[in-house]
Amino acid sequence: MSCRKCLAGAFGFALLLAPGMAGAAQPEPLKVVYNSWPGFIAWNVAIDKGWIKQAGVDVHFELLDYSASLDAFVAGKLDGVFATNADTLKMAARGSTGVMVMVTDYSSGNDTIVAQPGVKSLRDLKGKKIGVEIGVVEHLLLLSGLRQAGMSTKDVILVDSKVDETLQLLASGQVAAIAAWEPYASQAMRNVRGAHSIYSSALAPGLIYDVLTITPESLRQRKTDWVKLIKVWDRVIHYIDDSRTRDDAMKIMSAHSGLAPEEYKAFLAGVRLLDLRDGKLVLVKGLSLASLYGSTRNADAFNVRYGVYRMSKPIDSYIDPSLTETALQ
Repeated sequence: MSCRKCLAGAFGFALLLAPGMAGAAQPEPLKVVYNSWPGFIAWNVAIDKGWIKQAGVDVHFELLDYSASLDAFVAGKLDGVFATNADTLKMAARGSTGVMVMVTDYSSGNDTIVAQPGVKSLRDLKGKKIGVEIGVVEHLLLLSGLRQAGMSTKDVILVDSKVDETLQLLASGQVAAIAAWEPYASQAMRNVRGAHSIYSSALAPGLIYDVLTITPESLRQRKTDWVKLIKVWDRVIHYIDDSRTRDDAMKIMSAHSGLAPEEYKAFLAGVRLLDLRDGKLVLVKGLSLASLYGSTRNADAFNVRYGVYRMSKPIDSYIDPSLTETALQ
């Protein structure tokens, strides 16, 4: 299964997994992995500015390829990982239960259905082939779009392909459309003249949340440290949102993701970053996609339906809003 949001190279992994230096009095740094998705790479603003050390918490952040970061969490090598809510459930199905303690953002355009020239809407895809990786979030996005268009998968032909492979399917004309996330979506539109987005996560807010997921053990033992770290998030968001400091934030984020600042601004426009107050609202129990609970139940039903895992998960046990609430007090 291909990774989501794979922008960062898988470097420094051996350093990440190396045992901490012996020291009886001081706890080891919290080990956290992230990748270049805007809601995650934004932490580099805090890292580069020294805000995390100022907050009095020792955290070792490592930038890794997304799938590698999930593998490291499943292997028990991390205290926390930044992931989607759907992938938190998938990691649990692989034997590593995680607890979602804060929401960084939701996808608002960076996950999209890219169609060939002449295809104006999802309805134009009736009876045609769509390249999509079955069982991942782009498949979930496609189902949402088809439902909004009054259609279902019975109306189209799904060609199961890894996300990076769908680009060639579109370029060769083997499919009428593909489901892809950035930067694959933009690359597909550059490769095929006239290719364009006909549906995106901007039309399904809350379908895909990005979260900080930590181990239950770390939650019990290092709660105070996690609260200190989460408090820093508001400072990061306000620095990005402030017109006086936004350009500096873009320089920092783009430098750590291998993109030019202007390119990264466009990439950032496809997500909705959430400060702690907005995140707290998402962490209120509810059935709709406006709630992390409702969105995660939707992802759980999708995962079971398409054989990602067999049995539904107890969603409430995978979400703990208390750290975000404490950080706001």
